[in-house]
Amino acid sequence: WEQRKLGDFYFFKNGLNKEKRFFGEGTPIVNFTDVFHNREISADKLKGKVTLSNSEIKRYEVKQGDLFFTRTSETIDEIGYPAVMMDALDKTVFSGFVLRGRALDIDPLVNEFKKYVFFTTNFRQEVVKKSSMTTRALTTGTALSEMFFRFPINKDEQKKIGVFLTSIDETITLHQRKLDLLKQLKQGFLQQLFPQKEEKVPRVRFANFEGEWEQRKAKELFHVVTEKGHPELPLLSITQDNGVVYREKLDIDIKYDLATLKNYKVIHPEDFIISLRSFQGGFELSDKLGITSPAYTIFAHKKINQHNNLFWKTQFKTFKFIESLKVVTFGIRDGKSISFSQFGGLNLIYPPIAEQTNIGLVFKQIDYIIILQQKKLQRLKGIKQGYLKKMFL
Repeated sequence: WEQRKLGDFYFFKNGLNKEKRFFGEGTPIVNFTDVFHNREISADKLKGKVTLSNSEIKRYEVKQGDLFFTRTSETIDEIGYPAVMMDALDKTVFSGFVLRGRALDIDPLVNEFKKYVFFTTNFRQEVVKKSSMTTRALTTGTALSEMFFRFPINKDEQKKIGVFLTSIDETITLHQRKLDLLKQLKQGFLQQLFPQKEEKVPRVRFANFEGEWEQRKAKELFHVVTEKGHPELPLLSITQDNGVVYREKLDIDIKYDLATLKNYKVIHPEDFIISLRSFQGGFELSDKLGITSPAYTIFAHKKINQHNNLFWKTQFKTFKFIESLKVVTFGIRDGKSISFSQFGGLNLIYPPIAEQTNIGLVFKQIDYIIILQQKKLQRLKGIKQGYLKKMFL
């Protein structure tokens, strides 16, 4: 493969900047998000439009095969993301938040290969290294022109590599859509199997269940758990994405002395925890034994045999419950947890334990399928990264 500088083959130009009032209609425009989120750009995916004169359109025109890089952002890790325009276009321009690279003469790269060669780990590391950071992160056409990349001179080899990686991307896209549909399905079940605002029966019920759900204050159903003094137990953290996790899995390098750990609260399996993001629905059900920061509130059912924790775990994630938290979180600053006394004043609605169990099992199965799909998607992304490392020098 040949190694050359980008500037040997491409020249760079900054995009246009216009006042906000010019945006919304007119000429299609390639924006930061079009480049940041996609390695290839097509005309039908462009959402932005801007009102321009003919001379401005000509000055900032976009052509098939143009290469784009994100130019400026809040963080340096978002700089230099590449994308290629795959379509032949008429009257399309590009934003000042991106840089356009265009071949000086004959383009040495086919578009299918061009999508990936500038997204390799080595090239991304060079972009970050050579970008600047003041109030915002920034790269320039001059900096990009001096960066090296490697490519096979044979364009048939380029095309085969690009087509192969595109097929993996298409598979990833299909699995991402499946995951999105599963999450939509879950939201649909949440709306159907739980009563909505001001209602006391759900719209859909299992056979042989009828009558209104019972309503009680949270403090009548749950009590606070404050057990401490077991520093030998593993440290736990509470996350909204993954629930209760071992802190060592989060790569948090914090040293703890024995006196501190003795003051940590004990979490048992089947305990509920109010996280520091509780105002966004951060009520988690533990499946682990361990200790956690005293900042967390831990609670459990007063009458365990009358309630199903999978049902309550699901209810604490419903839109209706999260909306009810707004009543008790008014004025609470971002990051502060809801106290048990605030939670205890909420009205909660629930059916008998048999119906609770059925509902809990439905969502346990849906969550299981979603987790499997997420793992499959992560494996596919890992496979793609592996090929990117092995197929590019």
